[in-house]
Amino acid sequence: MDTFAGARGRRAPPVNLAGANSPIPIATDLPTVRVVTYNIHTCVGVDRRYDPARIVAVLRGIDADIACLQEVDARRRIERHADQWAYLSEATGCQVVLGGGDRRGRFDNAILTRFPVLAARTLDLTVAGYEPRGAIDADLLIGDRVLRVIATHFGLRAGERRLQTNRLMTALSEASTANRREADAVLLMGDLNEWRGRSGAIRAFDRHLGPSPAARTFPSWMPVLALDRIYADGPAVLRDVSVYRTPLARLASDHLPLVGSLSWAPHDHRRRERRQPIRSRGRIVPG
Repeated sequence: MDTFAGARGRRAPPVNLAGANSPIPIATDLPTVRVVTYNIHTCVGVDRRYDPARIVAVLRGIDADIACLQEVDARRRIERHADQWAYLSEATGCQVVLGGGDRRGRFDNAILTRFPVLAARTLDLTVAGYEPRGAIDADLLIGDRVLRVIATHFGLRAGERRLQTNRLMTALSEASTANRREADAVLLMGDLNEWRGRSGAIRAFDRHLGPSPAARTFPSWMPVLALDRIYADGPAVLRDVSVYRTPLARLASDHLPLVGSLSWAPHDHRRRERRQPIRSRGRIVPG
């Protein structure tokens, strides 16, 4: 795959929203990475108007280095482009990682990134009797480190989400293969559709990856539910998580974007405290 220029160096505030009580030293050899998860609602706004340009304007305003998108339309053509993936990639100047292009469903996932993509695969999270769902599992190269990025969109029913959580945790616990480098850190982002607070999928990910900030992102015009989440694991510290609130963002989709900054611990910190692969510690109990 083609590679793109790396992220601009950004300074994150000295606050660790992932829950640490003391400051963690930050590596100076790698930039702070701006990330966003955003359900774009197939580019149909709350005014029921189809307008991909509004989504692009919101993404440009955020200026993320890694964007995990949900509900990218898998069927609709845009001018000379075959699909929304190609349009969003060209309009933002980022490389796109596709969600597998499962045409059985109405929409799919996508990752937009400025970093080189080492490997990518699609994880099938579809539960029989429900709409097709999945996740993108991609390895990005940031400096000399590999960041494993998982972008997903869970289902609407509690039992469906429980099975999808189990499948994703199994994938996270798999050992690296011969043609895939071991990841230095994991970034998981997406619309988990968990409206019951820290229950179900949220409880499982909190236990294995550490708690995520519960920022309200849905519905965009009056957000009351924290459906969208960002998790970071390994020597990567999630900071400065916030909801991107602008008049255009409130209009362009029924979700607001959730934005954060990812910083890195120094090399010696990584070697000393590098975590083992995530292992399931028992059955996940639904909330």
